[in-house]
Amino acid sequence: MPDLRTIRNPAVYHGRGVKAPFFEGWYFKLVDGGEAHRYAIIPGVFIGGEPGASHAFVQTLDGVTGQTAYHRYPFEAFQAANDAFDIRIGPNRFRADEIVVDIDRPEGQVVGTLHFAGLTPWPVTVSSPGIMGWYAYAPFMECYHGVLSFDHEISGELIVDGNALDFGGGRGYIEKDWGQAFPKAWIWTQSNHFGADAPGTSLTASVAIIPWLWSAFPGFIVGLRHLGQLYRFATYSGARIERLELADTHVTWHMTGRAGPKQARHRLELTAWRAEGGLLHSPERVDMLQRVLESLTARLDVRLLAVEDDQERVVFEGAGRHAGLEIVGPIEEIQRMARGKGR
Repeated sequence: MPDLRTIRNPAVYHGRGVKAPFFEGWYFKLVDGGEAHRYAIIPGVFIGGEPGASHAFVQTLDGVTGQTAYHRYPFEAFQAANDAFDIRIGPNRFRADEIVVDIDRPEGQVVGTLHFAGLTPWPVTVSSPGIMGWYAYAPFMECYHGVLSFDHEISGELIVDGNALDFGGGRGYIEKDWGQAFPKAWIWTQSNHFGADAPGTSLTASVAIIPWLWSAFPGFIVGLRHLGQLYRFATYSGARIERLELADTHVTWHMTGRAGPKQARHRLELTAWRAEGGLLHSPERVDMLQRVLESLTARLDVRLLAVEDDQERVVFEGAGRHAGLEIVGPIEEIQRMARGKGR
C-alpha cells in the first residue's frame, strides 16, 4: 500500500512497515563521455516471507560485455533516510546526486564515487505524483514506478575489476521500482543519447500486464523529454496503443494521445532493436530470481508527430544509442489485451 507521506516523493524508501513480499530497487544507468563504457548499478532490498529470504543487494551490469554480478548483503546492512533519497547498503551509499560504490568481492570489483548534476525528474503534482499518474494513489498495485532523472551529467571515476574508468562528461539516467513483484510480462526501453543535435532528449517507455482487482489490463507509461518539454503517453491519460508487434530483431510500438503543449494530439512511433545483454535478477513474490535479459546496446528509433486536422507534422525524429531494452514474459498476452481481446 502506498504511504501517503512518501507518495509525492517517489525517490525515497517506501518499505517502512510493509508486509512481505516487498521489494524496492533504484536503477542507475551510466555512460561515460567517450561512450565506450556503459553500466547499470542497481541497489535495492527484498523483504521475503520465508526465513533468510530478506536481504539487501547491489547488482551490476556491464552493458558492453553483458557480464552481471549480484552482490547480496544481510538485510540489516540496508539503511534509508526517512525523508530523503539516501540509502546505504554496507559500505555503499546512493543518493540522487552522488553514489559511492565499495564492492570488492570474488564475484567482482566496483569501487569509486560518481557525482551527478542537472537532474531532470518526472514532474510531481498532487493530481499526478510522478510517472504513475493517479495510479500512484491506488493501494493494491503490484508494482510502482518512478523516474528520478531523465538525463544528467556525470563526473568521477569507477575502478571495475582493476580498470580505472573515467566517467567525466558522461550522461546518466535514474529510475526505480517498488511493490510486491515485477509484472508477469513487460517491455521496457530507454535512451538519453540522441546525438549532438538533440542534447537532453530522453525517452523512457514501458508496457506491462497490470493486475487490477479480479482482472488485468495492458498498462503503459511513456515519456519523451525534448527541448525541455515532456510528452507523456499513458493509460491513465487516455492514450491508446495503435500497434504493438514483436519480431526476432525488434519491437514496433505506435501510440497516440494528447501530449505536450496544450495537450495537443500527438502520435509516437518507436522501434527498439534487440542486442546482446546480460541476465539480471528481478523480484518475484518468493525471492529475487535471475530471469531478466537486459541490453544496454540496443538502438531506439523514435518519431514524434503532431496531429491536427488529419495532418501530421514531425516534431522530433532520431535514433537513440546505448538504449536499455527488456522484453520479458508472454508478450503475446499484452498484444492480445491491447487489441481489446484480453480483458
